[in-house]
Amino acid sequence: MNKTLVRILLILGIILVIVGIAFASYGVYKKYTMNIPNPVATIEIEDYGTIKVELYPDKAPNTVANFIRLANREFYDGSTFHRTMPDFVIQGGAKDGDTTASPKLSDIYDLDEVLNNKELFEKILNEFYDGEYTTNDNTTINSYSDFQKYKKEFEKEHENEENASVNSEFDDFLNTEYNIVGEFIANGDNDNNIKHEEGVISMARSDYSTYGYAAEGYNSAGCQFFIMSADNTDLDGLYAPFGKVIEGMDVVEKVANVEVYYRDTEVDEDFEAPEDEDGETIASDTPKEEPVITSIRVETYGIDYGAPETIVPFDISTIFSGLYNY
Repeated sequence: MNKTLVRILLILGIILVIVGIAFASYGVYKKYTMNIPNPVATIEIEDYGTIKVELYPDKAPNTVANFIRLANREFYDGSTFHRTMPDFVIQGGAKDGDTTASPKLSDIYDLDEVLNNKELFEKILNEFYDGEYTTNDNTTINSYSDFQKYKKEFEKEHENEENASVNSEFDDFLNTEYNIVGEFIANGDNDNNIKHEEGVISMARSDYSTYGYAAEGYNSAGCQFFIMSADNTDLDGLYAPFGKVIEGMDVVEKVANVEVYYRDTEVDEDFEAPEDEDGETIASDTPKEEPVITSIRVETYGIDYGAPETIVPFDISTIFSGLYNY
């Protein structure tokens, strides 16, 4: 091999190395400078139109993860906006129309997903069942190793049964309500500084402060949300905002102005609230025809935001029962 050919090969080798380094550098640069879009929720409301909401996982990551998981598992489909107030909010997302209920673990997890995840299984077992769960056949499970042993014995016993599954013995494992911790300043989360301006979406929650349980109310959000139809600084730092409307504020306005049964601002102290067909008192700001949410879906642009961190809901009724012995 002559010297000229050696030089040519050497030069080509150097060029290839330089090109390789350049491509690698570009890949690193692209990875760290790529602007991944925030997730966008599309809320379809029957007879009213579409609202698009940009979500902010950098400000309220767990709240966003919870909303995405519920929405994309069709939890909100067919729910309604049950509270509408012009120049304030529209509120919706109640489970099966029950404004007092929280979502269940089955709304964010599949049983297979849980039974095949030791960490998740034991988290639910310890937090929601105090470390002891009884299966349908009255077997007590105290750990994931107990479950694995039980599963092995179950499969051996039912090996000749085509459709037998250990899942059938855990029907109620995810049939329990959950809440999430409030991501807002009053609850110690200083990262979420979103203001409750027009178009902002935020999580509804209970308020137990008059009973001396403010913190428990802070951590009582589950599935209900509200969208601001006007600015309101009184809510700042006390609720968990997690996004903002980018399209469809006209739809928000139409929903906010639907006809309601009555408003607190329009009645005197002698007013008697109407009752529904079941004899239950109708709350103020309740639409006579509640706008129906056809669907909510969230485009995540390929990012998996996972399942939310959950907590056991605070049961205020147990406090009352202790105080008044009923």
